[in-house]
Amino acid sequence: MRQSNVQVEETFMLQSQVLMDMIELGCADDNIPLQDVTADILAMYCKKHVVDANNKKEFDVDESLKKWDADFVDVDLRTLYDLIYVANFWTLGLLDLAAQKFADIIKYKSISEIRKIFHIQNDLTPAEEEEIRTTNPWAFGN
Repeated sequence: MRQSNVQVEETFMLQSQVLMDMIELGCADDNIPLQDVTADILAMYCKKHVVDANNKKEFDVDESLKKWDADFVDVDLRTLYDLIYVANFWTLGLLDLAAQKFADIIKYKSISEIRKIFHIQNDLTPAEEEEIRTTNPWAFGN
């Protein structure tokens, strides 16, 4: 993966306890590299979700921001996976938003549909599948 540097304001840093700790402990200077294109979209998210630097409280969330959030995570699966990975590492509020989108993608899908979406090959024998269905009927809507 290529690394990207994106210039962000202090408000970006205030949204991540990990980043704040890195700076306070001297583990990072003015440049904290982020992997690949997620740096650009992370910066876009954090700039939209501005935090008041004085009292560290997020501004009121209105309907337009909720709409913007929904549109923001309407991305391809690879980008969504990258957002979840990076948001989890940097402890950003984006994690809940991206994880919910991921959950919505697989909600009400059958096992075969989920396998198709994620390109997962079924490596279970019919006997193993039957055993799983018998021991975990709740997972199959039975």
